[in-house]
Amino acid sequence: MNRRWFLGGVAAGAVALVLWRFDPGRAEAAYPFSLSDAQWRKRLSPWAYKVLRQQATEPPFSSPLNREHRAGAFACAGCALPVFSSKTKFDSGTGWPSFTAPLRKAVGTSRDFDLGYVRTEVHCARCGGHLGHVFDDGPPPTGKRYCMNGVALSFQPA
Repeated sequence: MNRRWFLGGVAAGAVALVLWRFDPGRAEAAYPFSLSDAQWRKRLSPWAYKVLRQQATEPPFSSPLNREHRAGAFACAGCALPVFSSKTKFDSGTGWPSFTAPLRKAVGTSRDFDLGYVRTEVHCARCGGHLGHVFDDGPPPTGKRYCMNGVALSFQPA
């Protein structure tokens, strides 16, 4: 490896780090529902806190919501805002509850560089809690797969 290639790689890495660190999509936003860190920790289970407030991912196939097929709504476990209708739920085979579309104005998105490449993070529009990610490999009619952490959701039967 010559010096130019090495320095070019270092420079590219530095640019990626700056983009990740100063990504405006990651900035703390003012959400209609907000709590202190201590209040979130008290309100949520340890796993829900890690996912909703620290952008962790629960293990695949660990959520009972994978097997939830009743009519109703899936809500943010942090603030109870309904975010997905059961009508849009499908079995993606990935191990996480998946949906083709969120409810109107229920979620927001931002860029996520945590794995070294760009993904689209999905968060609750009311409290900013991390719900999961959206991908372009879903079924019709949207072609989207909203791959959500079950621990970040609660189910409200119709």
